[in-house]
Amino acid sequence: MENKVVILSAPSGSGKTTLLRALMARQLPLEFSVSATSRARRAGEVDGKDYYFFTPEQFKEKVDQEAFLEWNEVYPGQYYGTLLSEVDRIARNGRHVIFDVDVAGGLSIKQRFGERALAVFVMPPSMEVLRQRLLSRGTETPESVEKRLYRADYEISFAKRFDYVLVNDSLETAIQEAYTLISGFLRQ
Repeated sequence: MENKVVILSAPSGSGKTTLLRALMARQLPLEFSVSATSRARRAGEVDGKDYYFFTPEQFKEKVDQEAFLEWNEVYPGQYYGTLLSEVDRIARNGRHVIFDVDVAGGLSIKQRFGERALAVFVMPPSMEVLRQRLLSRGTETPESVEKRLYRADYEISFAKRFDYVLVNDSLETAIQEAYTLISGFLRQ
């Protein structure tokens, strides 16, 4: 079996992580690639499950060691990336990889894997809905919401470079649409 990769990218708050969790529960032959970050851990997050948490200095050391498939400074001092060791681990398990990554990372992975990759951009139905989703998290300050909305506007400008744009206005519909799309891709 040739390992394939599925990439889910979206602005923060668009629902890509919720979508990913629902897809993983549907028993597709996928394994989640845990990303690395230098951002602070949120309540309930587990190192090695939600993210690999590094200090900014540790993250930069990994960059210098060329340990990442892709990485990006998403916000000043906040790095995110995909460890090569994580992708190798999943391939050794004989599974396809699914990524939950930022837009720049998603496009970088797509370029690297070409036709073996399906890049899906999860689009919020509107900026106002996105604002409400970010506020409802209870983890954002008004300033961080505005920063994320500004970034979201920029990230949305790259949606057309993805293989598929999935508008997440109804979670159940988005889950079914994503499941149909991804299961078809994996059967090819």
